[in-house]
Amino acid sequence: MPKPNQDSQLTLILDAKHHDPFAYLGLHQESGRQIFRAFLPYAERVWLKTAQGWDPLYRAHANGLFEWHGNDSVPRPCLLRIESEGFSEEQYDAYSCPSSLSADELYLFGEGRLIEAYKTLGAHLIEQEGISGVRFAVWAPNAERVSVTGNFNRWDGRINPMRAHGSSGVWEIFIPGLAVDELYKFEIRNRHTGNVLTKTDPYGFSFEKRPGTASKVTSLKQHLWQDDSWLQHRGNADWLHAPFNCYEIHLGSWRRGDGGRFLNYRELADQLIPYIKEMGYTHIELLPVSEHPLNESWGYQTTGYFGVTNRFGDPDDLRYFVDHCHQAHIGVILDWVPGHFPKDDWALARFDGTPLFEHEDPRLGEHQEWGTYIFNYGRNEVRNFLLANAHYWLAEFHIDGLRVDAVASMLYLDYARKHNEWLPNKYGGRENLDAIEFLKQLNVMVHEDFPGAMTIAEESTAWPMISRPVYLGGLGFSMKWNMGWMNDTLSYIEYESVHRRYHHNMLTFGQLYAYTENFVLPFSHDEVVHGKKSLLDKMPGDTWQKFANLRLLFTYQMTIPGKKLNFMGNEFGQGREWNVNASLDWHLLDSHWHHGIQQLSRDLGQLYKNVPALHELDFDPHGFDWIDCCDSDQSIVIYQRRALDGSFVVILLNFTPVLRQGYRIGVPVAGRYKELLNSDADCYSGSNQGNGQGLVSEPSPWMSHNQSLVVTLPPLAGVILQLEE
Repeated sequence: MPKPNQDSQLTLILDAKHHDPFAYLGLHQESGRQIFRAFLPYAERVWLKTAQGWDPLYRAHANGLFEWHGNDSVPRPCLLRIESEGFSEEQYDAYSCPSSLSADELYLFGEGRLIEAYKTLGAHLIEQEGISGVRFAVWAPNAERVSVTGNFNRWDGRINPMRAHGSSGVWEIFIPGLAVDELYKFEIRNRHTGNVLTKTDPYGFSFEKRPGTASKVTSLKQHLWQDDSWLQHRGNADWLHAPFNCYEIHLGSWRRGDGGRFLNYRELADQLIPYIKEMGYTHIELLPVSEHPLNESWGYQTTGYFGVTNRFGDPDDLRYFVDHCHQAHIGVILDWVPGHFPKDDWALARFDGTPLFEHEDPRLGEHQEWGTYIFNYGRNEVRNFLLANAHYWLAEFHIDGLRVDAVASMLYLDYARKHNEWLPNKYGGRENLDAIEFLKQLNVMVHEDFPGAMTIAEESTAWPMISRPVYLGGLGFSMKWNMGWMNDTLSYIEYESVHRRYHHNMLTFGQLYAYTENFVLPFSHDEVVHGKKSLLDKMPGDTWQKFANLRLLFTYQMTIPGKKLNFMGNEFGQGREWNVNASLDWHLLDSHWHHGIQQLSRDLGQLYKNVPALHELDFDPHGFDWIDCCDSDQSIVIYQRRALDGSFVVILLNFTPVLRQGYRIGVPVAGRYKELLNSDADCYSGSNQGNGQGLVSEPSPWMSHNQSLVVTLPPLAGVILQLEE
């Protein structure tokens, strides 16, 4: 391709269309002499520092092109003195600075294998030839020109156009003198249409306060971590047999400060961590904390995948929060959204004027139900973006796992679509082969690079082997939410107790598939919004029955096989639906009803964590046996849970408000049994019926066991029995 002549290059610079501004601006040898050019449209006079001193540049064009011709030695990077509006300042010239990107980085990015791409792309504080500044890099393969804009150049896209790195589609520039907290955006001119777009940085680590949308230069690391012992323990821990009782939380509405303000991550650490410890939770799951413009999206409409939302502080504040969780032996799971992204025109959507991160065909690239775009998982650079993002949260914030949102929407090409609104894969099927490959790569990367870290799938279909290793043909997730169990259980508990006898199978059916996956049993945020009512409000009956039913529901959840998750507010019987714009109703704890629910949640959490039979074999059928699953007429189920060493507990659940006295149950071992927990106890605001004096087995065969007990079953209650030593 012939090289453009000087006049045409000048025109391209003036019109902000130059694809390779470094070929024209800066210091060059032309026809045996040195020529320096700078485009400074707001400058009045400019000087260049040479070995002999300050040489003036002459105005080569009225619109702001300045030139210097000479033979004097010019130190690199070139230093300029610029006079404008009566002020003079010195600054280094960006166009005499070399590129700091390596060919290896660009190659790996194009292959989709630059796992730490966030250290290459985005804005980074670096030094070049002893000069500090910020290197900007962005992927925009269909751009004719890309510029960095900010306060430092009056948001003028003509001043700092970037260099293109060949066919990689990556644009880059080092701007000397810039520092932390500079606001910036990328201005992109599409090469096909000429349209000019202004975009935030896809790899931006921070963003300005809403409603502004600019990215903010942020250093990658400042926090001094003190969680080495936690990470070492996590890497060696046997999480399959360990307790996992997770508190799902939206940081902006758990608790508010004075005047309804958001609490800072550091304030949250001070207030939330002691509460988590007291309640017996082992992990917390944060709803997405990546940057998002709208509170009401709960964080699921992500516009800044690498940006920590500044609603609650800066990235180091979040690091402080995670660090202190780890020091308190609490794991942190992050809700992560690789399934779709919003259509905001200043973010990822149509990033360089073309469908870049998304598919062009709406049958592949749009979620019509959610009004969002779907990532193009078959494109290396897009897959790299998401893999690097997962790596970023785990590496830079020591996150202990990712709960991957809406996995079903990723797996199926026809998800939420009519028969003529989707395209089959190359084999004619409905499976999204590119998304499947991406999820496998994600899970392999997480488990190889971050020992002990978890990936948890929110997946609502019967797709097989979600939580089985990739090398065995699975998708490789650690665990999967058991949406079937959740739906059956909530549907059952919402029936009036007199009708439950006709739906008994909803309690028992789950055991037919309970060990096909590593299941988490969730009562999540999705079940307490959009008219679904709070858990408490779902319960039938009068006030006493509502609270008794809720206590029974939690006892069932915490004793049936599977790891546990509850959304904030469930633990004390939040009365209304979750409101993202307000604090939980903590004042309800002044009521003995709600205080009783909280006390039960606390005791169940501590019991689940400290009794091996309740957690060690959550994923193993050897850890569970029905004692009686057939008493549908009285809506009673009885089962035992076992630990690795053979120790066990017996769980009795009565789903009617009828007190059952003289009820005989079989038990596996002769001896004296004590109540570990009774959800009808007075301290939980129950009717205080039960077996407080203990029980002694009789050699009367019952329910396939040689020993039996005669027990009192409290109304709408659960009882946990343990053999005394």
